[in-house]
Amino acid sequence: MEDHDTGAGASAVGVSGASPAVPAGPPAGRFSRHAGAHARHADNQGENPKGKTRKRRKRRRGRKVFARDENGGIPSPEPAPIVPQPRPSLPNGARPPHQELPVFAALDLGTNNCRLLVAVPARHGHFRVIDAFSRIVRLGEGLSASGRLGQAAMDRAVEALKVCGDKLRNRKIRKARLIATEACRSAENGVEFLERVEREAGLKLEIIDRQTEARLAVSGCGSLVERETRGVVLFDIGGGSSEIALIDLTRGQRSPQLANHIVSWTSLPVGVVSLAERFGGRTVTRETFAAMVDDVAVRLKAFDGRNRLAHVLASPNFHLLGTSGTVTTLAGVHLDLERYDRRRVDGLWMDRQSVDRMVEKLIGWDFQQRVANPCIGADRADLVLAGCAILEAIRGVWPSERLRVADRGLREGILSELMADDGVWRHDGRGRQ
Repeated sequence: MEDHDTGAGASAVGVSGASPAVPAGPPAGRFSRHAGAHARHADNQGENPKGKTRKRRKRRRGRKVFARDENGGIPSPEPAPIVPQPRPSLPNGARPPHQELPVFAALDLGTNNCRLLVAVPARHGHFRVIDAFSRIVRLGEGLSASGRLGQAAMDRAVEALKVCGDKLRNRKIRKARLIATEACRSAENGVEFLERVEREAGLKLEIIDRQTEARLAVSGCGSLVERETRGVVLFDIGGGSSEIALIDLTRGQRSPQLANHIVSWTSLPVGVVSLAERFGGRTVTRETFAAMVDDVAVRLKAFDGRNRLAHVLASPNFHLLGTSGTVTTLAGVHLDLERYDRRRVDGLWMDRQSVDRMVEKLIGWDFQQRVANPCIGADRADLVLAGCAILEAIRGVWPSERLRVADRGLREGILSELMADDGVWRHDGRGRQ
């Protein structure tokens, strides 16, 4: 089962502006060490014009035809890096035609998921997704016990990253940022694993710190925070860590860069994978669930900045904003979807009573009932209650009558920052958000 994700045919996605405090990183890194890095667009793959010989077809595509050596093998060509495409020069700030719009990419390798988004800019502060990939790889499986990434987990992640590499090599990418988060941050062999990724998948990933991760999550969800909002607690429940940002919109003029309004943040070293491994995920009694909530609550109690939004907690214009598989799963169950539908989930409002009912429903289901739900499935059935426990601990510290669900996050934040840094909206005459 693939993770909840933005489809390639999705409509324009709204994101906040770039945050200057977060560097954009190297333009694209070296996507691939393989030959054929400038292969034609994926949409043209599989064509087989009649009357063309195999060698002529390869030459037409710009690919070298290799002679086999004496042992029947094909000599390995030299690695060919992908060079980011220069920005076209257009008169009077005119926008290029759609087919020539610059293409940007963001990849997020987390503890549980490997996700890729490829997009082109749309109206100011927005972009349109043209390709996407998401796969649950459980890279952090066993990490909390051993301190190291396991062989099977690394193999799964590398296979998923090879797919991402192929997608990137099939497009002319202007800029990309490829990140790894908690699993690679905390594993003894995290750096060694990323060296393997570069060798085998042709992708050079950077390990970002927790503060950058929190800010990117905020940047990716900016358009879901409405104008009248006074305060938000944004949380991203991950596989190995959970990022929480407190956003105060009562002071001064509101910036289009939502991350500029963060007044406090924390990153808890606990996520759905690590918590489920410690307490069990398949069979979860009410006592086990309560113990998980208490474990996270103790960690939140140590967060010194947790009271920085005390002056707006009672306001009807304060709310929680969740971006993670946990809250999107709850939303899907709440809507009783026969199949997960991002368009119905992203931006959904849930009131306190609805969240209570969904958590209670999931606690009451056994493992097979969770597997049978189309919005949970086998890949999430042993993790969803750990996510609910983290959510309940967060709601205990910041009680709110409303929770907004976001099926977006780090990748959208990366794309927003890359596009703003590249100036794609600088001369957009269609107005700002």
